[in-house]
Amino acid sequence: MTVTANLITQAKEARRMTTTVLDGEVERLLEAGMLDLGVAGVEIPEQYDYLVSQALITYFLMNFGQPDDYDRLKRSYDEQKAQLVTCTGYTDWGLSDGQV
Repeated sequence: MTVTANLITQAKEARRMTTTVLDGEVERLLEAGMLDLGVAGVEIPEQYDYLVSQALITYFLMNFGQPDDYDRLKRSYDEQKAQLVTCTGYTDWGLSDGQV
């Protein structure tokens, strides 16, 4: 899974960034967020939806620079990640069709 230009734009808008100088760092943080979700068991679809993109943007906001509201962002991201982990359609725990 790769980070789309649209997701980079959304993350920058959330941080109210207009420069392109830091796009590489923005992309790396979003990729790290994808990996973090993957470690938790979340499978990110090719066309990720608003739930996944919002979790990734929250991860970015939490880790970009030194935000004053890090604790709030961390709690928010952890909750979003936990919800994705428990939702059907976002995880694949190795169960084939028909298994419970």
